[in-house]
Amino acid sequence: MSELFGTPLRSVDAGDLTVGYVDVGDPHAEPVVLLHGFPYDIHSYVDVAPLLTDAGYRVLVPYLRGHGPTRFRDAGTMRSGQQAALGSDLLAFLDALDLEQPILAGYDWGGRAACVVAALWPERVAGLVSVNGYLIQDVAAAGIPLPAEREAGFWYFWYFATDRGRRGLAADAKGVAEVIRRRNSPSRPFDGAALDRAAPAFDNPDYVDAVLHSYRHRLGMAAGDPAYAELEERLSTLPAIPVPAITLDGTADGNFPATDGSAHARFFTGPREHRQIAGAGHELPAEAPHAFAEAVLGVAEPPGDGAGTP
Repeated sequence: MSELFGTPLRSVDAGDLTVGYVDVGDPHAEPVVLLHGFPYDIHSYVDVAPLLTDAGYRVLVPYLRGHGPTRFRDAGTMRSGQQAALGSDLLAFLDALDLEQPILAGYDWGGRAACVVAALWPERVAGLVSVNGYLIQDVAAAGIPLPAEREAGFWYFWYFATDRGRRGLAADAKGVAEVIRRRNSPSRPFDGAALDRAAPAFDNPDYVDAVLHSYRHRLGMAAGDPAYAELEERLSTLPAIPVPAITLDGTADGNFPATDGSAHARFFTGPREHRQIAGAGHELPAEAPHAFAEAVLGVAEPPGDGAGTP
């Protein structure tokens, strides 16, 4: 039971995974799939979900691979965290539940999964809400440095690239998450209770492997799962997203400074609007649930002028 969502957790076999998820609202209504990031879990959406169900939507919130009750179905499957794996997981989840054309909305890892599906399988997506814009990784450009101040914020990328980082994450996943979360949302009073709610999701036996592989792969420091080679090749072209989209930036995001959205405009060839959310940090759905829900409701009606401009 997820007490905060007021409904039992469900599970479904979907591709490589048995996915744990919450499903609330009218089961016959238009579906919205909400996707969490790292190091967070489905509780990022406890305040967003009721806003959407009250508006008449069915809301599904799955645990990503390596998190919570989600498990690999085969012990021999590589515990990859690469972007093609996250996108494939999401597509398999849609297939398993016969979700023909839901709205996808997410941030961080979850936003990346949503962007992958919207780019590679746009016919399966009614609309997209993505925090921090276009999140498909340009792995080939991983060696290009960022300004030093931003590199410092990504300390955990480099930590996870080491054996010391593996041991540290395995020994104290909650402690690592706290440091990242504080830096991700520096203007937000730290919520220890929220971290306590999320921390059980880090006890998943595949958490460490999936997290380390995600960051090592995006830095070009680990090979991908051969099963996703073709998809990664397609993603390496940085495919455009043609579905209606609303992108969001929090003005208090500790690692991803808010922009006017123009730098990502070329990646959105369908109608797209970019919004800045005042005072919100990286876990934007939890910090500004009304603004996030409004974006989901807004993307149901194609925003913008269709030219891919913010």
